[in-house]
Amino acid sequence: MKFFSKILDILFPLKCVFCARVLNTDDDGWCDKCTENLPFTDNSGKQDGDTFDFCVSPLYYRNNVRKSFLRYKFKNSSGYALIYGRLLADCIRETPEMEYDLITWVPLSEKHLRKRGYDQAYLLAEAAAVELDDKPVKTLIKPHDVQAQSELGDKNERSANIKGAYIASDPEFIKDKTVLLIDDIITTGSTLSECAKVLLAAGAKRIVCATLARGE
Repeated sequence: MKFFSKILDILFPLKCVFCARVLNTDDDGWCDKCTENLPFTDNSGKQDGDTFDFCVSPLYYRNNVRKSFLRYKFKNSSGYALIYGRLLADCIRETPEMEYDLITWVPLSEKHLRKRGYDQAYLLAEAAAVELDDKPVKTLIKPHDVQAQSELGDKNERSANIKGAYIASDPEFIKDKTVLLIDDIITTGSTLSECAKVLLAAGAKRIVCATLARGE
């Protein structure tokens, strides 16, 4: 078995999720160079929201982080979620104000899910939840497809685009709960704000958020 394992390592070497360099056997998903150079945020990248209390993010969305995300979302690199989940879980654990009753995520529409084959925010939430000895719970549905937020400009455009796109899947389950809402990236915060508004209207007590990366 060790022989075949070595052959597989030669034919299909593990690569850094951020820069795609071949990893050493003792590397933990990303290389030493990325450990030194990744754009980690200060103070967990914490930023206040309007309908949600705050959002934390371990990384800024730039350079190799951005390239890695594009592979994750559009090049079928869904396995990156395992590494991303560890980073996100560490960020959540290191935030003193981070208290929650359940973990959930910002879902894709059925159309986008069929096209991509996986929900990147769900995989991220699942991987982070495992690290936190928890499991994600579905609380939102996106019945209607909308234009991609990344194709739009300022916060007003994005807020208008996403308005009414989500509904709560089980209001009784979230009633009086503090919900940790996970997504992949936060830029203007419009998507998280809309989802938080829906959850609060359905009876949630408060919403805190976490994403792997944030805009500058």
